[in-house]
Amino acid sequence: MNTYRRLAAQVAAEVASGRLRPGDRLPPQRAFAYERGIAPSTAARVYAELVRRGIAAGEVGRGTYIRAPGTQPGPALAEPVSARIDMETNYPLLPDQQDVLAPALSVLSSRRDALKAAMSAASVQGNAAARALAARDLAEGEWIPSADSILFAGNGRQALAAAFSALVPQGERIGFEALTYPVACAIAARLGVEAVPLAMDDDGLRPDAVEKAHKIAPLRAIYLQPTLHNPLGTTMSAGRRADLAALLQRLQGPIAVEDRVYAFLDEQAPPPLAAFAPDRVVVMDSLSKRVAPGLTLGFLSAPAALVPSLARALVSGAWAASGFSLDLGTRWLSDGTVDALAARKRADALRRQTLARAALTGYDIKAHPAAYHFWFALPQPWRADAYVLAAERQGIAITPASAFAVSAGYAPNAVRIALAPPGLDELRSALGKLAALAGTDTDPTRSAWTG
Repeated sequence: MNTYRRLAAQVAAEVASGRLRPGDRLPPQRAFAYERGIAPSTAARVYAELVRRGIAAGEVGRGTYIRAPGTQPGPALAEPVSARIDMETNYPLLPDQQDVLAPALSVLSSRRDALKAAMSAASVQGNAAARALAARDLAEGEWIPSADSILFAGNGRQALAAAFSALVPQGERIGFEALTYPVACAIAARLGVEAVPLAMDDDGLRPDAVEKAHKIAPLRAIYLQPTLHNPLGTTMSAGRRADLAALLQRLQGPIAVEDRVYAFLDEQAPPPLAAFAPDRVVVMDSLSKRVAPGLTLGFLSAPAALVPSLARALVSGAWAASGFSLDLGTRWLSDGTVDALAARKRADALRRQTLARAALTGYDIKAHPAAYHFWFALPQPWRADAYVLAAERQGIAITPASAFAVSAGYAPNAVRIALAPPGLDELRSALGKLAALAGTDTDPTRSAWTG
């Protein structure tokens, strides 16, 4: 057995025997190396192995800790959760939404010609009318994508999979904001693509981080969320977008994949990154948030030169939209349903953010007032995994920062809290419980898992 694996097994045995308990901080890697008589590089591999096994977690500026049992580095955030109050997944559904969507479904069930059309196989390019509707929907300010640039996927995740597959060959590199949507990283891993974390600041992705990473080894693509970033809830300034666009133009290497799934919530956001560098950006959006995850449609808008390869990826990956979803989605786009739902959800998100800020007054939270989620930097002595487990014991599912960290096991001491799923009364109650939990003066690193 390799030395680092043998030492990782020893640490795991110490955890199993109770010599090391959840919440215990491991010594700095150099101190661990000195104690065990190994090289610092071997100690780094031991710690990486412990993180990989889910035994330990690193926290920015705080060191490496033994994990609480039952917590893992990162849920996929793509499946329903079992906790009574779901504040982990983030699909906003209005109480009467089925009544808003029903007319289009009634047309399909009552008109044989409409149903026959929906049953037919669909092209990834749809038809001219569908492309025109999608282009109009994606347009922001003076940026209006060409209808010929539009492709359709089954949902947003499938659109991302097609974009990554078309842009980044196996074994090559794609850059991600250091904290990002975890499903996007999981897709890259499934495709055999190396995910490279890129440094951020309060304005989002740093251009110098992109350039530095690209100099080390070429980046074939960059995935980013300039508007209402998930998990941070921030919106990138126009100046930063312009700086990133200028860098992309100068490097003439990476293609940016711009995720705009949450962008409909922020009506004051600057134009898309694609408006600053139209020939270097692929835009992805879907109806998952504006309509519903089970009745959705994914969109890609790409530079003309990339449309054929993206279309091939959608077809070969089986990521194309069905005729049924394409028909429904375009009906809802054309009759104003999507716009009406989006407007109501903007008001709903604002109301929920107001509740969250009132419940957590005095705590360090980061959120855009239009977002359906917020970032909660935990007070001492809480650690993210212990806080998540303690919340779960109260029937509330939330997500630790480690779920969003591209570098496994090394994340801020924070959690993301989703506001969309609970009803308002349930949300108000859950926020109160989370605030009370954060304010406890007990030692959570001992009590959270001992019951």
